[in-house]
Amino acid sequence: MNIITSAFPQRRMRRMRKHDFSRRLMAENQLSVNDLIYPMFVLEGNNRTEQIASMPGIERYSIDLLLKEAEEIVKLGIPLIALFPVTPAEKKTLLAEEAYNADALAQRAVRALKDAFPELGVMTDVALDPFTTHGQDGIIDEDAYILNDITTEILVKQALSHAEAGADIVAPSDMMDGRIGAIRQALEEAGHVNTQIMAYSAKYSSNYYGPFRDAVGSAGNLKGGNKHSYQMDPANSDEALHEVALDIQEGADMVMVKPGMPYLDIVTRVKRELGVPTFAYQVSGEYAMHMAAIENGWLSEKAIVMESLLCFKRAGANGVLTYFAKRAAQWLKEDQLK
Repeated sequence: MNIITSAFPQRRMRRMRKHDFSRRLMAENQLSVNDLIYPMFVLEGNNRTEQIASMPGIERYSIDLLLKEAEEIVKLGIPLIALFPVTPAEKKTLLAEEAYNADALAQRAVRALKDAFPELGVMTDVALDPFTTHGQDGIIDEDAYILNDITTEILVKQALSHAEAGADIVAPSDMMDGRIGAIRQALEEAGHVNTQIMAYSAKYSSNYYGPFRDAVGSAGNLKGGNKHSYQMDPANSDEALHEVALDIQEGADMVMVKPGMPYLDIVTRVKRELGVPTFAYQVSGEYAMHMAAIENGWLSEKAIVMESLLCFKRAGANGVLTYFAKRAAQWLKEDQLK
């Protein structure tokens, strides 16, 4: 940054802040609907919705109602949704076979969405925690340690089943070593050369994920366990750059930093130092905290949500996966009509 040598009163910083027009002219970052990715939860059955107690305003939808919700998402102009299935307990196993079942819930939901709304981008979660009896993201040994290479083999099958169902983006969120390269190679060999990979490259072992685990039904299976042996230590920053660089080298098209606001420094480092398409996840715990304050009248909903999303853009994110996406898109549309 160039040093400006003029001092007060020749340089009055507030001068440019006085008027709305000048604040708009010098705004360094802007938020648009094109920056939003909307996570959606799908469950079995017909004409079914379920409230998620720890995430006020967010629901699980059966596929038929998911399509109705997706219709509104398309009208709002949100470019991409991220799909998360709620797996029935009886279909969870030690080897997570349901993860790559061609007729499983996620695969059926993808086919229905792409048939109804081919223009809507659909991203799927590639991880085993919704499908394992223990709630971990991979296959475990007798000491409950995650077996990296066996898990990767299943993740490849899962990613292929999603691509074959029509998913535009597969998003491995498991943090196994080498899984991006294995998935990319399998996609290429199967002819899915244009299926994109958004790698959760810097996914931290965070306490902010609790409401999400409630939403997909894995919290009860995890039973107080943790994911420290494969997700990243919140103390580390350089490690995140290594993870991102490896995933890009292996074939990722985009990378994700997760959680979001407590890790904006990681978003900035990834974008500045590696210059790759960088996304961030404003996770369930962040959403729950905002909503608790909003519902208690401690924070103004629109103002605080839009500020929080703009901060992701300022940090360098190309887009944000957020449970506020639908509301933000509605507000942006209303502002345009004023």
